[in-house]
Amino acid sequence: MSTVIGDSILISGNLEGDEDLTIRGRVEGSIRLTRTLIVEASGIVKADVTVKDAVISGVVVGNVTASDSVQLTAEGRMVGDISAPRVIIVDGASFRGRVDMGDLESDRASAERPAQKAAARPVQKAPPPRPPARPPVRDGDERRIGQNVAVNQSAGAPARPPSPPAAPPLPPILAGAKRRVLVKKGKR
Repeated sequence: MSTVIGDSILISGNLEGDEDLTIRGRVEGSIRLTRTLIVEASGIVKADVTVKDAVISGVVVGNVTASDSVQLTAEGRMVGDISAPRVIIVDGASFRGRVDMGDLESDRASAERPAQKAAARPVQKAPPPRPPARPPVRDGDERRIGQNVAVNQSAGAPARPPSPPAAPPLPPILAGAKRRVLVKKGKR
């Protein structure tokens, strides 16, 4: 069963029903259906809508709440908030508002017992503190002293402590080897 509101019809008030509704004309007020609402390209709806499914190809001004899905086609234009588990906004559609697709964790958690919910939540630890950042070194503020770099004190930036000299590189043959110390015992 389906009801069609024709192109020349204007309805002002509340619509409630248990069948599909196709709007080609104009509806102002509120719409509550247990089935599907189809707003065709010629349809204009200025209402808050509560339905199972909604397919919008015309103009809707108001909030749409659907228990299953809302689809905004390429010809569709909507100003208002959408609340549904599945939302499809096709390329070319015009939409201004917010989309709320629900919280999956709360839907799943509502089926669990309260004790299971508390045990299922992981405890998050705070990240370790980061070391303070060093001030940036600007061009012209550096002087090379041997292999160490010092910041010019006249620039107002603190000097960096000199880094220890690097150990000479090992020959390729010894690079992966462990160092061992041999102690020979001799006769006296």
